[in-house]
Amino acid sequence: SSGINAEYGVSGSYDKTIRIFETTKGRSKEIYHTKRMQRVFCTHYSADSKFILTGSDETNIRLWKSLAWSKLGPLGAREQTAYNYDKKLIQRYANHPQVKRIARHRNTPKMVKSISKEHTVIRSAKRVKEENRRKHSKPGTVPRVAERAKHVVSEDS
Repeated sequence: SSGINAEYGVSGSYDKTIRIFETTKGRSKEIYHTKRMQRVFCTHYSADSKFILTGSDETNIRLWKSLAWSKLGPLGAREQTAYNYDKKLIQRYANHPQVKRIARHRNTPKMVKSISKEHTVIRSAKRVKEENRRKHSKPGTVPRVAERAKHVVSEDS
């Protein structure tokens, strides 16, 4: 399920996370999760796009800030000046390699990381098995199929 805002989209998933991503890019910008949250079935932006509402498997509705670092309530004059200054610095040095690295960094939940690692091991084992099958059979009997082509369910001609 997903919610859309002009700049950002949000999606909830069975891996018990909520991902916020820029609509123009493919990578998630933020990953939200809690230990008690179960599979997320629905997500929705509030009318002012400052909050995200999520509904999960355990019948709870949670309210999240759409920008985790944003402060709730009005900003003072000094805070507003500092915020604008920081924003300008980020824009100015956006192409610097270290700034890009920091901007891309994501703290993924341990559970999501371990599942990802497990899937990597499974894919690796499948590749080894396929190579062994190819190695020990007649040449040409086991064709090479691209990884993307393996997952195509049907193709319209």
